[in-house]
Amino acid sequence: MLHLTAGRVGSLLARRMTAALTTSGTRMASHDHEVSESVDMSQPMYWDRLDTPLPDRPFKDVLTSADKSLKQKEKGPWAKLTKEEQIALYRLMFCQTYPEMKKPSAEWKTVIGGLFIFLGITGLVVIWQSYYVYPPRPRTFDDEWQAKQVKRMLDMRVNPIEGFAASWDYEKGQWK
Repeated sequence: MLHLTAGRVGSLLARRMTAALTTSGTRMASHDHEVSESVDMSQPMYWDRLDTPLPDRPFKDVLTSADKSLKQKEKGPWAKLTKEEQIALYRLMFCQTYPEMKKPSAEWKTVIGGLFIFLGITGLVVIWQSYYVYPPRPRTFDDEWQAKQVKRMLDMRVNPIEGFAASWDYEKGQWK
């Protein structure tokens, strides 16, 4: 039990040391690439969604000097703002408008294409199995064999009251 706890402590220390090395921007000895920085998921995030009209944070966090002057103008009367300035203010807060979000995408083409590829591959597998996996059809499925079987059943008068032979006219030699 003590060995298990010591192993966990060692693992924790190794992870902390690795994290300390990666934050300084150095390369790890066992990898040939830089370790990417982690994203803080506890901070509010921006996304365009139809069901959430006001995201948790504005689209642009870092403002340029032109954006800052526009934000100062926003505090005054909006009647003095031009149409372009109002659109620029909107684009500071939001990435897309509702019509842009509702614009249909071509994703259905990808889904249908993938479905047809899947069905095509499945069809090829079924054809391959019919040639190489399944045994040949039994001879009892042939039309000639079935005609002989019907004749034999009629000659034997199988179920002559309500069944098969009841539908056969033995005097005329044809079906009733």
